Amino acid sequence: MAEPERAHRAGFVALLGPPNAGKSTLLNRLLGEKLAIVTAKPQTTRSRILGIVTRPGAQLMLVDTPGLHESTKRLNVALNEAVAEAAQDCDVAVLIVDATRGWQAAHDELLAGVRERGTPLVVAVNKIDAAPAAAALADLEAPVLPLSALTGEGVEALVEAAVSRLPESPPLYPDDDLTDRPVRWLCAELIREAAFERLEQELPYSVAVDVVKFDESRADRVVIHANLLVARDSQKRIAVGAGGRTVRAIGTRARRGIERLLGTKVHLDLFVKVDPRWLESARRIEELGYR
Repeated sequence: MAEPERAHRAGFVALLGPPNAGKSTLLNRLLGEKLAIVTAKPQTTRSRILGIVTRPGAQLMLVDTPGLHESTKRLNVALNEAVAEAAQDCDVAVLIVDATRGWQAAHDELLAGVRERGTPLVVAVNKIDAAPAAAALADLEAPVLPLSALTGEGVEALVEAAVSRLPESPPLYPDDDLTDRPVRWLCAELIREAAFERLEQELPYSVAVDVVKFDESRADRVVIHANLLVARDSQKRIAVGAGGRTVRAIGTRARRGIERLLGTKVHLDLFVKVDPRWLESARRIEELGYR
């Protein structure tokens, strides 16, 4: 006798945790594509990023979130609000613990919210490639799965655990969709990633990217004009560099990443501009896609 066909499952899976827990690396690993930018600096992610994973019998809408942290700055308040919204709206919460750092105060706050809403929970202990002897977590009343987003070890077990907790539902997006974010925004993020990698100390956290032109009309290349926004003139001098050396290096690195994303040649004009409003204006933060 044939087994009954399993019902299709689909829903939103929020990746939650403190900064640098590996949420964006895990998202990219699950997608098999680089969608979220990743740097060694904490708090690289500035907004919710939806990645769509379609499997036989299931579709997971993975929501990468900024790292939850304490701050009263306008941008950081907006980031924490994005985390709260993602946690509130998800069908399954994946709480990510960095095995090299262990359980942190942010986990307590996130866990309390998940339990209050009764959201199905999976705990992922990431970076076991760096700390294979990490202590097990107890009394969480949820599966605790060790994995490495970097190598892929244990990732399929996480997918299975998340799928089993999703509601029965038909697919919510076409099978070939990867994200709901526009390509223009993804290109801006790659420029910001290049700036994070090139600029030192605290300056990257004062940088935003505004794509002012995105022209796909030419057959041989995409033309992009973008502004690298900083808050002060002193920051502009650093971002431009002697003879424009720094901004050119950022542009070159970003262009290569964008060409890999788009699969075509790219002409990128990148300028550094002072915009003191962007860090303190909720409207400007939202315009730039960081909300």
